Amino acid sequence: MARKPPQKTAAANAMWGGHYASGPAAIMAEINASIDVDKRLYAEDISASQAHAAMLAQQGIISAKDGRDIARGLDQILREIETGKFTFSAALEDVHMNVESRLRDLIGDAAGRLHTARSRNDQVATDFRLWLRGALDHLDAALRDLQAAFLDKAEAHAATLMPGFTHLQAAQPVTFGHHLLAYVEMIARDRARFQDCRTRVNEMPLGAAALAGTSFPIDRAMTAKALGFDRPMANSMDAVSARDFALEFLADAGILGIHLSRFAEELVLWASPAFGFIKLSEAFTTGSSIMPQKRNPDAAELVRGKAGRLLGAFTNLCVMLKGLPLTYGKDMQEDKQPVFDAVDTLALTIAATAGMVRDMEPDAAAMRRALDAGFITATDLADWLVREANIPFRDAHHITGKIVRLAEAKQCRLDELPLAAMQGIDRRITAAVFSVLTPEAAVKSRKSFGGTAPDRVKKAAQAARKTYLG
Repeated sequence: MARKPPQKTAAANAMWGGHYASGPAAIMAEINASIDVDKRLYAEDISASQAHAAMLAQQGIISAKDGRDIARGLDQILREIETGKFTFSAALEDVHMNVESRLRDLIGDAAGRLHTARSRNDQVATDFRLWLRGALDHLDAALRDLQAAFLDKAEAHAATLMPGFTHLQAAQPVTFGHHLLAYVEMIARDRARFQDCRTRVNEMPLGAAALAGTSFPIDRAMTAKALGFDRPMANSMDAVSARDFALEFLADAGILGIHLSRFAEELVLWASPAFGFIKLSEAFTTGSSIMPQKRNPDAAELVRGKAGRLLGAFTNLCVMLKGLPLTYGKDMQEDKQPVFDAVDTLALTIAATAGMVRDMEPDAAAMRRALDAGFITATDLADWLVREANIPFRDAHHITGKIVRLAEAKQCRLDELPLAAMQGIDRRITAAVFSVLTPEAAVKSRKSFGGTAPDRVKKAAQAARKTYLG
């Protein structure tokens, strides 16, 4: 739809009205406002302002009375926002000016002293870091719950046999529990990445002011301690311009999204009639508008699809930042939306994935039937030749390949081949070989650390529960 020609707003902006005699064009006001996005920072903005005002009063930069009045007014604004009594105004551009304007309504001229020794540049960077720090803590709790869901299901199916795949071809027998534990380890690394990212998020820009620091005798260490930051940032120009903490978060979020997507893809495959390995209930599936027999794994498909959204958020912020000189440009107003969206997307997809893990019901019989195809114990035959006949593995691999070709011709499993037929290929094969040719025997033999033997899976799940869940 075509826009109307740009109009001028009537009044000069209250922040820079001393220099500007008239207001911006309406379209300028529209593109310049960020309140619809950054109002999510209200609690962090008020918290940082409380700490800043307390420091200013402690340092004698503002009076103790002004400090108390500011604290009282900010407390009231927080209550108003949380009870829905606060009206955000796009005319005031952002959350910072909305809060400051309301503070002036409540306490008068003392409100104007709050902005002493700070700028919106260091203010928004501080708010953003505080918000992301809290989001990381919430995501960690959600990921811990997802690990718990995987561990519960893995322990319950430590001995449930299924094919393990490479190239989506049946490769070797594993247990369903072992397969699920792979995701426990992936998520552990995701949690570690987020925790590592948090250490770089948790540095305080406040006090850097616009870009050069301030001439007022502020105590940045006091403010950092009050806000729970590890330290104030060491360089004022870096403090206001750095957004690599957000890039790092989005990169980590993209990796997690890929992990969730890979599991979602497996759910889609496993729930399909071609596999039939699991069933998802009506709680996590949908029907078809035209085909009444369908039960579609839409929750899994949406988790899979949202990985692209997470990767797009990372690209979005990279492209916005890549050409910016130090220190601040209004382009950086676009930094929060991809991060907010990524956090919302992860919160939803992690919860949905945990729900599906708890909901899915494995079909052990279908998994076991799938083991009868693909000569899935061929590696066990080769290993037996190495152990029992002292044949180099590469030669054993060649012998096993010939035996597999024979089984293909006879259309039977390896354990159904007559001993004489195998001895026709290599006379060193004895009847003892049949002890390793069943999937049950193959799985039970994989006792190495990290292997799929049921006892090993149980021990691994117990260790993971202790390490990752505490």
